[in-house]
Amino acid sequence: MTFQLSAQGPFSLAEAARFQESFPAFDGAPRVELVFPADGTWSTVGVWIGDDLTGHVVSNPGGLAPADIAGQVSRILSLDVDGRGFGAVGERDEVVGDLQRQFPGLRPVLFGSAYEAAAWALLTHRISRSQGATLRRRLAEDLGDRVDFGDHVSFSFPTPERLATLEPMPGMTIRKVENLRALGEAAAAGDLDVDLLRSMTVDEALAHLKKLPGIGPFSAELTLIRGAGTVDLFPRETPQLHHIMGDLYDLGPEPPLARLESIAGGWRPYVGWVTFLVRNAG
Repeated sequence: MTFQLSAQGPFSLAEAARFQESFPAFDGAPRVELVFPADGTWSTVGVWIGDDLTGHVVSNPGGLAPADIAGQVSRILSLDVDGRGFGAVGERDEVVGDLQRQFPGLRPVLFGSAYEAAAWALLTHRISRSQGATLRRRLAEDLGDRVDFGDHVSFSFPTPERLATLEPMPGMTIRKVENLRALGEAAAAGDLDVDLLRSMTVDEALAHLKKLPGIGPFSAELTLIRGAGTVDLFPRETPQLHHIMGDLYDLGPEPPLARLESIAGGWRPYVGWVTFLVRNAG
């Protein structure tokens, strides 16, 4: 089974693949490979995407329609957003223009779902990203589905129902296990549905997410930006981003948040895209 993706505006699959290889939430490959529980049904999907933006389905036990798979993959690669106006942001802002030249055609690469993004936020709470990646790998191998790409095997993140059965494991506190179980139950109940989150205002969605156990301001922002693909939210709770911006805009090591938000206002309607490039540059 195949499906065809398309990009409005600049897009580089090679840049997306390079980001994949540097980020432990994904298995790197010369082509972009994605393994994820599908929205709503949570059946595991495995696909790879070639340079011509043709998607090749290698696992689809739930029998999902190609259009449904294509829609989720488009969101993951930020191809569901019209990027034809992104270059104009770089013309207005010299820093953004430099980033666009440094990472030509790179768009945010998202988690498979808001559910996965929230789980990543919980996993990495108070530990390093590499430690979180190790825990994520164990979860995928213990509770996820195995997807055969021919020359190698990848494991999907566990479905919400399976995550809700999580048992204590080395390197994970009991509180973290309890929060992940609760997250699985919430996702199974539809509380992390992407369409639901996108139907809300940003403030409503953040408030909704922060009602979930273990999801604080930082985790809620990450879930919206890297899970639901919200593009008009500036991360107020990400000090690392603020420090990088301080360097890029010569604002010093502790730039005022109001000043950063004012700068980000000039990035509209691609605030999330620029923050992704800024973080990638740091």
